[in-house]
Amino acid sequence: MAKLKLDLHDIHNKGRDIDRALNEIMAEAVDKRIPIVEIIPGKGSGQLKKKVIRFLQQPHVKRMYHRIDKDSDNFGRLFVRFRH
Repeated sequence: MAKLKLDLHDIHNKGRDIDRALNEIMAEAVDKRIPIVEIIPGKGSGQLKKKVIRFLQQPHVKRMYHRIDKDSDNFGRLFVRFRH
């Protein structure tokens, strides 16, 4: 199964870069009809994960995907599932 992966470790402190990376990967998943995007905000303080979830909960973004799953084995990882 095709999956896209976005690791935010390198840009964790650059807000605009994070938003741009999230927008790009969401658009790519929609364009290419990819069912899963794995986003890795990392474990840290949890602030980056909260930022990612806030981004995903914006109404114009929420329309793009079906649901978000948190990885039960890895706190620092989210899966965004699409229904194309």
